[in-house]
Amino acid sequence: MTTLRHRMIETMQLRGLSANTQRAYLQAIQCLAEYYHRPPDQLSDNDIRHYFLYLHTERRVARSTSTIALCALKFLVEYVLHRSWPTLDLVRAPKAHTLPTVLSRDEVQTLLALVRLPHHRACLTTIYACGLRCMEGISLRVTQIDAARMVLHVQAGKGTKDRLVPLPAPLLTLLRTHWQTHRHAIWLFPARHRGHAPTTAHQPLASESLRAVWRATVRQSGIQKHVTIHTLRHSWATHLLEAGVNLRVIQAWLGHQSPQTTALYTHLSPRTLTDAAKICDDLCRGLP
Repeated sequence: MTTLRHRMIETMQLRGLSANTQRAYLQAIQCLAEYYHRPPDQLSDNDIRHYFLYLHTERRVARSTSTIALCALKFLVEYVLHRSWPTLDLVRAPKAHTLPTVLSRDEVQTLLALVRLPHHRACLTTIYACGLRCMEGISLRVTQIDAARMVLHVQAGKGTKDRLVPLPAPLLTLLRTHWQTHRHAIWLFPARHRGHAPTTAHQPLASESLRAVWRATVRQSGIQKHVTIHTLRHSWATHLLEAGVNLRVIQAWLGHQSPQTTALYTHLSPRTLTDAAKICDDLCRGLP
């Protein structure tokens, strides 16, 4: 490990960045170093300018990739190198106005039924039934299940924030049955390695393996939509909205800071669009 990388890791830890953010920042810095075949502390402001032009005009990276690269470099410059690269103040991630994919309730049931192994199916079902992010689902601990209040306590979610989400009774039954298969003292979904009992696992399921299972399931289903595990969270929120749950309640359950973020689901709900169209029809009745 280079001295610069070590300093970057230590500084991110001191600043309290999540493990996922640390991995993303390190990967972004590594891509920059590999592009120039030089460590970042040997680059100039002009080098950074050309690099972002390369990302935007040649590679045409997604907005999220550009944003991560920008945030990683700003962190490196401000907290590690203590330098000034004016170009970073000019760079803006390309604007995006895309809507996420949403599955119907039938499509969700079809996909979950196709998941072959019970522990993968239980984890993916939990992610959908509680509107969780992937890492929130696989890292669930037994102590986060509050059966008395019928809530699931999501701890250290995105932004290191806690929240409570409803725990459906059928899901509680599923989780109890699933836990009986391994009886791990900590994890609801412990890692499973060939030749090792899940009871003794030192970590939860790996996100990479769960994502691979999900990709294979989507291919097997024949569904042509671009579906990821995060699609289950989008679908859950949209289904709640279609069922009449207040948008502010959904915002709290999702852990969104801004109501504008949650308002996205009003554009994804066919029922919302249909109801709005009916209102427009009523407004026009009787007009000359």
